[in-house]
Amino acid sequence: MANAEHGSMTVSQDPVHVRRRRVVLIGLLVALLVVGWGLTRVLGGGDGAAAPAAQENGEAAASGTDDAGDAEDSGDGDAETAEGSTEDDGNGDGDPTTEAEAEFWQQQPGDPEHASDTTALEQVDYLTGGLTPKSVMASGHGLMIANNMMYSHTSTVFDSRTREQVAVLDDSLELAEFGIEGHPGTSKGSPVEAVWTEDGRYAYVSQYTMYGENFGVEGFDACTKDSGVGRSFVYRFDAQEMDWDQVIGVGAVPKYLAISPDQSRLLVSNWCDETISVIDTEKAEEVGVIPLSAAPRGIVIMPDNRTAYAVAMYAEQLYKLDLEEGSAEVVMSTALRPRHLNLADEGRTLYLTTSAGNTIFKIDTSTDEIVDQVEPGLEPRSVALSPDEKALYVVNYNDASVAKVRTSDMEVIDTVPVDANPIGIDYDPVTNTVWVACYGGSIYVFDDQSTLL
Repeated sequence: MANAEHGSMTVSQDPVHVRRRRVVLIGLLVALLVVGWGLTRVLGGGDGAAAPAAQENGEAAASGTDDAGDAEDSGDGDAETAEGSTEDDGNGDGDPTTEAEAEFWQQQPGDPEHASDTTALEQVDYLTGGLTPKSVMASGHGLMIANNMMYSHTSTVFDSRTREQVAVLDDSLELAEFGIEGHPGTSKGSPVEAVWTEDGRYAYVSQYTMYGENFGVEGFDACTKDSGVGRSFVYRFDAQEMDWDQVIGVGAVPKYLAISPDQSRLLVSNWCDETISVIDTEKAEEVGVIPLSAAPRGIVIMPDNRTAYAVAMYAEQLYKLDLEEGSAEVVMSTALRPRHLNLADEGRTLYLTTSAGNTIFKIDTSTDEIVDQVEPGLEPRSVALSPDEKALYVVNYNDASVAKVRTSDMEVIDTVPVDANPIGIDYDPVTNTVWVACYGGSIYVFDDQSTLL
């Protein structure tokens, strides 16, 4: 028997003993590998968890086709893992979409379990920090934009699922970089309202007044078309780039905006000009101006893409617009201070809110006559409509409350308190939550599915 001597210890070199030692060593190595693999699976550190983790941290991108190709060609199972992460994109065509292909601004609306007229509002968050929100608007695909009018000179963008700020947009721009002449140096705006494109990619934001070179008289609420207030602009926000990408000239003190169902036209109510700007979205320019009357505000566009309704708040009138002819006619004298419009039932129903009249009217658009009404609180202002159109959500500015109205019979079915001067509201269909902007510097978030009435 051959032995090798190591100090006082001898190790047998007999071939049988050597083979036995090798078998034992190999067994130990295999056992260690199995245990390590099992721990990796349990703790989520394996290849199968790597792709979702990267996506969550923003490391995966829809343009990463080279990486996808590498995974497919590597033969190490990564391609199978990527295939396993596919899911229906929610558009009804059954095409799978990987998480990497869906940007965080491209989320699909949730599927509510309950009809909106059977549920109560339950507060789930209270957001503050750098906010003086005049409005808050949902993209319908996972983002919210809050416009911090005049006092902060910013618009704040939130992820509606995490409710975290993902961007703070400064309204200071070099207008020359956007092809706007006559205003050298830096110009500042003052965000008011917003409207999103249907795909959630862009938001158009009205700038109440501009600050800088050659803008004329600064905007103010009591202005008229003879006050000399300078023309202003609408900025376009690109959700993919997280920045402003267009600046479009409009009238003096632009307030509310509406985009046509076919996305070809943008309407902007110009408070001081007493007009509606008609913008060609492809050209990104004003192509028409429709005269109205004192203090235009709320606007909606009918499914035919040609007919629109708008209110003149100080004139206390409801107008019907023909966008092809560029004309407008008064169809109704309203209660005091008509402010907001919502369209439902494929254009057959119009909801008109009068802030000084403390009333929301339900109007049949086939006759332009009032068929029902409700008083939701003191000075109702902005209103949001649920996706199933069974409920209206309205901020009562002088009550510091939000009322929920059942549209079938125009009855208030829920009321919740908020901070003083609630001014903006919208419904996020991705999370089925209602967001409420209060002038003093806060945003409430209410869940609209968890609690039944």
